[in-house]
Amino acid sequence: MPIITLVALFAVMYFMMIRPEKKRKQKAQEMRDNLKKGDVITTIGGIIGKIVAVKDETIVIETSEDRVRVEFTKWAVSSVGVQTSDTPGTSKKEKKEEAVEVPEEPVNEIPAEEQ
Repeated sequence: MPIITLVALFAVMYFMMIRPEKKRKQKAQEMRDNLKKGDVITTIGGIIGKIVAVKDETIVIETSEDRVRVEFTKWAVSSVGVQTSDTPGTSKKEKKEEAVEVPEEPVNEIPAEEQ
């Protein structure tokens, strides 16, 4: 009986943890293998740029209008395209405005006699 429980536990761990992780790694590797000149990418460090050259293990990206070029290894690519925040449609400014709401207080006028 304990052996059956151990085998069942291992099977559950395989299907819940190991197999999905292998699929994610395979998908990421496929994305990195299909990088081509002209793609806009985001690196794992958050740098956004356009690919200008692709080599066997590295890529060269242009990061700004000043034509700054930086070489990265392919494994440093996080995603193709510009990576955004988890909540689409809300910017940092909108979040700040939502969080800080100051109620308006009535303006107290100073009587003309005191001036």
